[in-house]
Amino acid sequence: MRVVAAMSGGVDSAVAASRMIEAGHEVVGVHLALAKNAKTLREGARGCCTIEDAGDARRVADRLGIPFYVWDMATPFARDVVEDFVAEYQAGRTPNPCLRCNEKIKFAALLDKALALGFDAVATGHYAQIVEGPHGRELHRAVDMAKDQSYVLGVLDEEQLARAFFPLGDTTKPQIREEAAERGFAVAKKPDSHDICFISDGDTRGWLTQRLGEQEGEIVDEGSGEVVGGHHGAYGFTVGQRRGLGLDRSDLDGQPRYVTRVEAETNRVFIGTADLLGADEIEADHVRWCGPAASGRHRLGAQIRAHGEEIPATAEVRGEGSDARLVVRLDSAVRGAAPGQSIVLYDGTRVVGSGTIARAGRAARAPSAPVGGKPADESPARLPPTRRTSA
Repeated sequence: MRVVAAMSGGVDSAVAASRMIEAGHEVVGVHLALAKNAKTLREGARGCCTIEDAGDARRVADRLGIPFYVWDMATPFARDVVEDFVAEYQAGRTPNPCLRCNEKIKFAALLDKALALGFDAVATGHYAQIVEGPHGRELHRAVDMAKDQSYVLGVLDEEQLARAFFPLGDTTKPQIREEAAERGFAVAKKPDSHDICFISDGDTRGWLTQRLGEQEGEIVDEGSGEVVGGHHGAYGFTVGQRRGLGLDRSDLDGQPRYVTRVEAETNRVFIGTADLLGADEIEADHVRWCGPAASGRHRLGAQIRAHGEEIPATAEVRGEGSDARLVVRLDSAVRGAAPGQSIVLYDGTRVVGSGTIARAGRAARAPSAPVGGKPADESPARLPPTRRTSA
């Protein structure tokens, strides 16, 4: 196959490209320029897409003896990821830009351009596995659970998975670094990028303030209904947040308070005690299936953070196509489920699909019904069968 290897300038994408060559593919290295004004140097492990990163990627490509190009994706990245990120926070939601980037940039804009140029697929350094199943290619968790990135790939559909390779899914991170060193890659010890790539200093609230301006508002205690403080923009808060509230706990009976909801239309932030924070029922839209679409009710695992715990749940699909919605009842309540975040569903190690959280709260359950009990009208036969891998 003719394959585009997305090369970020880090150790993972370097080893991924080399493995694709060893597998017999015709590989071309491509670095995505996502920033309109790329910085010269990285700030430690923060940020990406700097001139330094592009140089690191080019040196790896030279060592591998493959062609190398820089593709300018700054405009679609700004529109589909950065502007979306700002709009979501402004609306009182908490987005995950990594999922949006994988959906819109790496496996839409990049893949579309690669196919238009005659390539067959795209390979990246994500930690996940592709398994051939009875209904086509399936997305599964990586062997290294500490590095597993299947959550942020949960937005990929079956057509994108059919054109994707993740060569690192069967390997641990220490093994990848050892392999990079053996191959003589200078990036073998390069720190991993973390946090949000386009906010290099890690100060999300400050970054949003620069773009949206200060917006004075009230902090309201859910229990008493009293105004207990103020803020400079509701967009700077997310459900489950405890730090940075600027409140004196002694004025609030000494108990810690968490953000329970953000009301964008009134610019108010609501806080409450930990018992008000848990959610065991989640409704989600923008549903994406990593394979044939599911219908009915199914017992699955649900995860709401990239490295969060997978919780047993009952997921019900309502509607079809672009109108499909998910209603997920968790066996145990989870803290900090915020509108705008993604919920990703698993069947064993297989990623079934994902949705964007529209609402999270407490479900009304019959007292006699065991929490997490299997509904009588559940229809697991409608969920395509899967071939599991160990993880």
